Amino acid sequence: MTDRPRHLITPDDAKTLDGLFYARVQRTPDQLAYRHYDESCDMWRDLSWADMSRQVARWQAALAGEELQRGDRVAVIMQNCPEWAMFDQAALANGLVVVPLYAQDRAENIAYILQDAGVKLLLLGGQEHWDSIQPVVDQLGFLTSIITVWHIDTATHRDVRLKTVGEWLPDRAELMPSSWDKNSLASIVYTSGTTGRPKGVMLSHDNILSNAYASLQLVSCASDEIFLSFLPLSHTLERTAGYYLPMMAGAAVAYNRSIPQLADDLIAVRPTIMIAVPRIFERIYNKIQSGLTEKSSLARALFNISVDIGWHRFEHQQKRASWHPKLLFWPLFNLLVAQKVLKKLGGRMNLAVVGGAPLPFDVARLFLALGLPMIQGYGLTETSPVISVNPIKNNDPKGVGVMLNGIEAQISERGELLVRGPGVMLGYWANETATGDMIDADGWLHTGDKARIDGGQLYITGRLKEIIVLSNGEKIPPADMETTIAGDPLFEQVLLVGDGRPFLSALAVLNPELLLTLAEQAGLDPDTENACNSARIKEMVLEKIATQISSFPGYARIHAVHCTIDPWTIEDGLVTPTLKLKRETIVHRFEAAITEMYRNH
Repeated sequence: MTDRPRHLITPDDAKTLDGLFYARVQRTPDQLAYRHYDESCDMWRDLSWADMSRQVARWQAALAGEELQRGDRVAVIMQNCPEWAMFDQAALANGLVVVPLYAQDRAENIAYILQDAGVKLLLLGGQEHWDSIQPVVDQLGFLTSIITVWHIDTATHRDVRLKTVGEWLPDRAELMPSSWDKNSLASIVYTSGTTGRPKGVMLSHDNILSNAYASLQLVSCASDEIFLSFLPLSHTLERTAGYYLPMMAGAAVAYNRSIPQLADDLIAVRPTIMIAVPRIFERIYNKIQSGLTEKSSLARALFNISVDIGWHRFEHQQKRASWHPKLLFWPLFNLLVAQKVLKKLGGRMNLAVVGGAPLPFDVARLFLALGLPMIQGYGLTETSPVISVNPIKNNDPKGVGVMLNGIEAQISERGELLVRGPGVMLGYWANETATGDMIDADGWLHTGDKARIDGGQLYITGRLKEIIVLSNGEKIPPADMETTIAGDPLFEQVLLVGDGRPFLSALAVLNPELLLTLAEQAGLDPDTENACNSARIKEMVLEKIATQISSFPGYARIHAVHCTIDPWTIEDGLVTPTLKLKRETIVHRFEAAITEMYRNH
C-alpha cells in the first residue's frame, strides 16, 4: 500500500503495543475510542482517546506502585470492557507481560495457568469472577495482589491481597511513554487445548503489530468504522483484530453487554464491522430456517428466490458468474427480504469477519446472498493469529483466503500446512519440547491442519490428528461431517465416534424445542424419561443425519446415535473456552452409551 491512509498507524510508527496506544492518543485525541453500557445510569457512554489516556495513566501509576519488575506477569479475568484495555495498555507500558484468561474457564484451569505463568497480580471483574476462583484460591498463594474493578462481597471470603480499583487507582497521573524493544515478550496466551494441559503461547509486541498491519493490507478499515466486540479478549482473534487493529486504523469499538443481549446490542450500536466465530452465524442461520417452517409457502418461496438471486449477484460481483436477467429483480427482493434480515444485525454492517473454526458453506452462502459482506480468515494463536483472510473482491466462501503479506506457506508431504512469518510466536512458555514439536529447525510452524493452495487461495481440508479410522481401514475426518450435521437446527452439538469400530456413530445434543416437535410427530410423550433415545426418535434423528450427509461417501454413513438435551459446556469440562469440543473427554464421559451402540457388532 503506497498511499496509506493518514489515520493509519504503522508498526514502525508504534514500535510496541503501548506505543500504538500512545500514537493513537497523540494523533486523534478527541475521536471516539470506546462505547460501553453503564448499568448505573442505564445508558451507553462514549470514551474518546483523550479520555482513555487519562485513565490509562492512572492504571499505569497504580501498577508502578506494586512490587513488579519488567517482565513480570499480570493476568486479567473479566468480560470485555474499557477497563480491560486500560489495564492491558498500562501493563504493557510498564514492561509487564499480560496473561489473558477466559472469564468462563474452569477454576482448576485458571489455577494451573496462573501458577504456570508465575503471575503476580490478578485483575478481576466483579463478584462472579471472585466467586469463580474460590474453589482454588488456596492454591494461589503466589499472587501478591488481587484487584477487582467492581465492588464485591467478601463477607465469606476475606483476603488481605484484595483491593478494589476505586481504592487502588490514584486520582490522576500522567501517561508515561515507554521505549521497549519491539521483539520483547508482550503476552502469554494459553491455548484452550482440546487435549492435555493448555500451553502458553509467547507473543511479542512485533508479532501482534505486524499481524494487525498485514491484515489491514488485505481488508481495509476506515477511521469512522465501529466494531462490536463480543468475542472474549482472551481469544487472540478478538484481541488482535478487534482491539489492536481498530486502534491502528483509528476506528472505534463498542462492547457487547453479554451474548444473550447480542441481538439487542446489534440494534442499539448498529456496528459496521463484527468479528465472530462461525457458531454465532450458525445460530442465526438455524433460527431463520426454523422460522421459515412456520411461514406461508409464499413467504418461503420469496425467501428462497431472494437467496437464489442474491447468490448469483454475489458470484457475478466476484466475476465467477455471467450477468443474468434475474439480477434486475434484486432491488425488489433486497427490499422485501434481505434488508429485513440485515436490519437485525444493525442495518449498516460493512463487514463480518468469521474465524476460529470452519464456516459451513450453506451458512456463508445465505448471508452472502442476502448482501452481508462476510469473509473468512484462518490462523492459530501461535501465529498472532491471522495467517490468511478472504479479500472482499476475491472472496471464495469455500476457502479461507489468501496469505497475509510476509507469510510463507508450503504443504508438507503429509499434506500439512507449514507457515513462516513475522507473526509466528516466540515459543511456548517454559516448554522447549512443545516448541520444538511445533516449530522445526528451519523455522516452519506446523499447523496440524491439512490444506491445499489453489490459485493463491488456501483451503483447509482437515486435521492431521482428528481422523477416525474404521476397523475396515477407511479413514474419515470427522470435523466436516459434524459441521454439516449441525447445519440442521435440530442439532446443537455433534461428535462422531467409530475409531477402530466397524461403522460410524454419533453423539448428539438436540435442541429441546425442536425435540418436542419431533416427539409430537412420532406420537410420543416428550416428558417421558430419556425420550430422546426412544427407538422412534433415534430413527427420525438418523434420517435427518442421513439427509444432511448425503453428499459424503457411502462408507461415511452414520449407523447409530445417542441423544441428549443437556448441552456440553465449559463448566462440565467438555468444551474449551473457545467452544471447541474436547473429543477424548466427551468420548470418555459417554463411554457406556458408545459401548451400547456397538453391543452387537
